[in-house]
Amino acid sequence: MTARKLPAVGCAVLMALISIGAAAQTASAPQGAASAEVPKAPPTTAQAKALIAERFKAADANHDGKLSRDEAQAGMPQVYQNFDKIDVKKQGNVTERQIGAYWMKKTKDQMQKEDPIWN
Repeated sequence: MTARKLPAVGCAVLMALISIGAAAQTASAPQGAASAEVPKAPPTTAQAKALIAERFKAADANHDGKLSRDEAQAGMPQVYQNFDKIDVKKQGNVTERQIGAYWMKKTKDQMQKEDPIWN
């Protein structure tokens, strides 16, 4: 049953990445400019993790391995919107691992809601 959940969880992580990319592109697009297409989602979980790591690294302005609320607002808008939920220890910053754990939990909860018999 675990093997069956992995593709669905990976797919949900990819959807989260797509929404992060879409929000970032929308936020950075100049007014009046046509919005760019959202890039295709990575086909594997490993590629999705690499994409998250890349975006996290770009957003981490001071390169301390943590995103402050301001860094998240500037570089990862979806993380900023859910910052208090991700920062469960209330430390004022979030790590890449905390972001991944949050999205995985959110995905699992959504899967359970959509199909409680199989999840």
